Amino acid sequence: MSDIDTTPRTPGRTPGRTPGPWDVQPSPQPETPHASAAAAPAAEQPVEKDQSLVWALASTALMGGFLWWITGSAVVAGAVLIGLFVHEAGHALVMNRLGMGPARIYIIPFLGGLAKARREPRSEWHGVLVSLAGPAFGLLAMIPFMGVGLVLGQSEWLAGAFFIAMLNLVNLVPAPPLDGSKALGPVLTRVHPRLEQVVLLVIGVAVVWWGLSTGRFILAAFLALSVFSHMKRGVWRAAWGTLSWPEAGKSLVLYLLTLAVCAAAAVGALLPVTEGDPAGAVRLGLSYLGVGR
Repeated sequence: MSDIDTTPRTPGRTPGRTPGPWDVQPSPQPETPHASAAAAPAAEQPVEKDQSLVWALASTALMGGFLWWITGSAVVAGAVLIGLFVHEAGHALVMNRLGMGPARIYIIPFLGGLAKARREPRSEWHGVLVSLAGPAFGLLAMIPFMGVGLVLGQSEWLAGAFFIAMLNLVNLVPAPPLDGSKALGPVLTRVHPRLEQVVLLVIGVAVVWWGLSTGRFILAAFLALSVFSHMKRGVWRAAWGTLSWPEAGKSLVLYLLTLAVCAAAAVGALLPVTEGDPAGAVRLGLSYLGVGR
């Protein structure tokens, strides 16, 4: 999950409120009516104190213990924890590459991870790239677990690889505050701003319901607060959005490609367990998520 605000500041807006992704954009200056958003200087966030080493170690230990408790496996817990770091590192690397750094990575006990930029992205397109970088880069964490699982023939290591893939796949769900909402939301806004809010709201409610029905109450509560915040973040953006049509097309293609790769990786991690049966791997994966029981 990445923490970026892709909406430019609007003069006259209520002080202290973070602009929402559908807030009205400021009108372009008369002397530069065709200026590109990418050419504007990135706004710098207030400098924050670095996370103390003690708290960083404590939060990581708490997260690791929580994962061990809910999975019952030290291998799977370690896989998910490593997957979190690699996922957030993907966000951070692209943030730094696009001039938004130095980015920081935080582990949030019981919830996951966060990569926080110091500067806002220069354009909505940069925000999309940052959002998709985490899930795409995060799949690299599967490699050692798949290797050990195939060499030793132990399904526990393959399950760890599967959950790393699922960590990245679930983050692509277009529900606030997941990466999918930041990657697909601007595309929906380019069509019409109301479409973004309706789609993200409907999917957000569905994900909250899934969390409640499968006993993932902490995740459900966190997502419910995010959906509520999504509804209260102010007026919608102007219908023209901030992505150009070519950027919207590229964003949609990259989103669908990343989604397909993460889904294929999740199924592929379970193929050795189901003796190469793709349908069986899909059923097993869904059962891990509490679907179809």
